[in-house]
Amino acid sequence: MQTLCSLQFETKKEYQKNLDTLLDLISKAPEKSLLVAPEVCLTGFDYENFEKAQEFSSLATEAIKKISTNKTIILTMIEKRENKFYNLVKLFSNNEIAFERPKARLFTFGGEEKYFTEGMDDQIKLIEINGIKIGMLICFELRFKELWCKLEGADIIVVPSWWGAIRADHFKSLTKALAIINQCYVIASDSLNEECSKMSGIISPMGKELRNGNIPCLELAYDKKEIRKMRRYMDVGIG
Repeated sequence: MQTLCSLQFETKKEYQKNLDTLLDLISKAPEKSLLVAPEVCLTGFDYENFEKAQEFSSLATEAIKKISTNKTIILTMIEKRENKFYNLVKLFSNNEIAFERPKARLFTFGGEEKYFTEGMDDQIKLIEINGIKIGMLICFELRFKELWCKLEGADIIVVPSWWGAIRADHFKSLTKALAIINQCYVIASDSLNEECSKMSGIISPMGKELRNGNIPCLELAYDKKEIRKMRRYMDVGIG
C-alpha cells in the first residue's frame, strides 16, 4: 500500500450514477492504494426505498470486487441480513470482501435506530491487510472515546461518514485528535451533499491535516516510518 485516498462526491438519487462515480474514482487511483468513500455513498439514507437500496448493494458489491485488484476499498452499504437492515462497512481487497461489520453506534438524533439494527462494539477491531493494521469507525462512532481505545496500534484508521454541516468543526477536530491520540494516519471521508460537513481529509500521525475542499480524490503517500517516528518521539505505550 503506497497511497492513501480520501474520496468525496455528492450522492445523487440515481444509485447507478453514484456507483459509476465511485468506480471511476477507484479506476483512476494508483495501484496499491487505500481508498475510503463516504458513508452510504451509493444510495444515501434512502429510507423510503430500503428494499431497493439493499438490492442495489448486492450489484455494487460485485462491481467493486472486480475493480479491487491491487487496491483496498472501504465504504458502507445498506444491506439486509435475516430480515434486518444494517449499515455495513465493507473492506474490499484483491477481489474479495476481507472484512465487514454493522454500524455499532447508530445516530439516534437522526432516527437511524428506527430503520437499522445496531451492531456490537466487540465487532470493532483491527484488520491486517498486506502487513498494515487498519481500523474502521463509521461516522457517529467517532464520538465514543472507548472505541478509539479498541483501535490502539492501528497504522491507519478510516472514518466513512455522512456528517452534518452544522457540526463540521467537530468532525475536523475529532478526526485530527484521533490521529494524534492513536499516533497513526486517519482517512476521513464525508459526503459532498449540501447537508454534510465536506471536511474529508487525511491526517498524519503528527496531526498534520490535508482537507479535500472540492477534490474528489485527495491523495497522500503512506509512510510507515512516520508512524514509528511519532511513537518513538512521544512514547505513550503504543506498540
